[in-house]
Amino acid sequence: MLIDQEKCNGCGICVPYCPVGAISVSGKKASIDLDICAECGTCGRRYIVKCPTGAIYDDPNLFETERGISKYFSDPMTTHKVTKIPGRGTEEVKTNDVTGRVKRGEIGVALEMGRPCLGTTLAEVQKVTTALARIGIVWEHMSPLSHIMDDPANGTFPARRLGLRMISCIIEFTAPAERLEAILTEVRRVAKELDTVFSLDLITRYDPDGRIPVREDVEKLGFTVRPNAKINLGLGRPLSEV
Repeated sequence: MLIDQEKCNGCGICVPYCPVGAISVSGKKASIDLDICAECGTCGRRYIVKCPTGAIYDDPNLFETERGISKYFSDPMTTHKVTKIPGRGTEEVKTNDVTGRVKRGEIGVALEMGRPCLGTTLAEVQKVTTALARIGIVWEHMSPLSHIMDDPANGTFPARRLGLRMISCIIEFTAPAERLEAILTEVRRVAKELDTVFSLDLITRYDPDGRIPVREDVEKLGFTVRPNAKINLGLGRPLSEV
């Protein structure tokens, strides 16, 4: 995001709306620190931030630069050019009853890294992806994150992109249920190295008797299963029942 210095009157109305604190007023003009800005677009939405002079605008060349990558993970209104869906990940947690991507005997894993007012960088994300790559994790190919890796086998991103900031991104993959302990053990280990927050999501299908198959294993490993899970009723008739 950019601010037209000729239009800006320095009123500062935009400052509190920035979720990462990238906007400041100095010398009677507001400016955006592009080293901090995550390109979420909040400040430029006139129905939210009523800039009296219309001074805030999108960089017209954003997607021709490395900074354009941040937009996909920070602005929910932006549709990814490869996945063709808006947002920072896939919609599998909400649509698995239709797609059947996560089958019985498998778990879907999503680590949602960063949040408004904190955000994250690709350097922090890479700490997690490299740790999981070492235990043989294969990434969900329709996730926007997978498309910017330079070495998926090792979970790495181009060095020039590691400083890119974003509001949040999702590390996604599917694995056999018997890999659960190894995955959660590695997540717990690498969590101590992170300078951001993350939430851990598990996707699974109910057993025929109505039990959640991995719940007891998750709790034995010391993780608390929150009660506000998303539950699909299966009305979408899965494409695959296995």
